[in-house]
Amino acid sequence: MANIVKNLVVALKGYAMGAANVIPGVSGGTIALLTGIFNELIEALNAVLSVSSWKLLLKGDFKGFWKAIHGTFLLWLAIGVIISVFSLAKLMGYVLAHHPVQTWAFFFGLIIVSAVFMLADIKGWKGSDILWLVLGIVLGAIICLLSPTETTSDLWFIALCGAIAICTMILPGISGSFILVLFGKYEYIMNAVSELNIPVLIVFALGCVLGILAFSKFLHWLIGKYEKQTLLVLIGFTLGALVKVWPWADKAAYEAANVLNGQPADALHVGGAILWALIGVGMVLALELLTRKKDS
Repeated sequence: MANIVKNLVVALKGYAMGAANVIPGVSGGTIALLTGIFNELIEALNAVLSVSSWKLLLKGDFKGFWKAIHGTFLLWLAIGVIISVFSLAKLMGYVLAHHPVQTWAFFFGLIIVSAVFMLADIKGWKGSDILWLVLGIVLGAIICLLSPTETTSDLWFIALCGAIAICTMILPGISGSFILVLFGKYEYIMNAVSELNIPVLIVFALGCVLGILAFSKFLHWLIGKYEKQTLLVLIGFTLGALVKVWPWADKAAYEAANVLNGQPADALHVGGAILWALIGVGMVLALELLTRKKDS
C-alpha cells in the first residue's frame, strides 16, 4: 500500500511537470525542483545514459537494470506527464484559437516575472555577467525577429523541435514549450496532441529521445562548470525572445479570433490582456512563495 501511494505521488508530481511544460514560460524543471524530485530525475536520466546500466541489461539482470535507472520512478513520472499533456492540449488549442491576446498576455506575464526572479537569485554580479545577459537578450531578439512567422512542418523540423525542447524542459527556469513558440510550432504540436496525430507525435517523441541522448550530459556538464554564465545567457535569451510572445504580435490571429467570437475584427482586448498578464504574474509569485517556504 505504501508503494502504491508513493508511486501515485510521483505521478501527481509528473502531472504538475507536464502541466508546466504545456505552458510557455513555466518550466517542468522548476516544478521538479519545487516538489523535491529534481535530483532523482537528473540521476535517473544520467543512469539511463550510463554504459554500466545497459551492461546489466545485456547480462540479463533486468531487475538490477530497472533499479539502476530508477525505473519505477521514471515510469510513474512519465505516466503523470503524459496524462497531463494530453488532458491540457485541447484546452490550450481552444484558448489560442478563441482568445489569443489574453492567452499570450498570460504567458508574457509568466515569462517576464520568472526571468526577474531568476536574475534576483544570481549572486555576486560582475561586469562580465551583464555582458553575458546582454548577449542572451540580443541573441533572443535577433533570432525571433529574423525567424519566419511560419516555419516548415516537415518531419525533420518537428524532430529538431522535440530534440531542443526536451533539453530545456528539464532545466529549472527554462521553458521547453517556449522553445516551441520560438520555432513557431507550439500550436502545431498542441493540435497534434489533441487530435492524436500519431505520425507527428512519433517523430516529435523520437526527437525528444535523440535530444536527451545527445545533449543531456553536455547540458549537465555546462550547468555544473559554467552555471552562472549559462543561466545568464538563457535568461537573457528568454527576455529577448519576448517579442515573439507580445500579445498583439500576430495581428491575423487576434483578428480571426474576434471574427470567430462575433466581435469587431480590430478589437484589442487591452483590459483582458492586462488582467491575464497579472494572473500570470500572480502564479509565478505563488510558486516563488511556495519555494521559499520549502527552503525555510
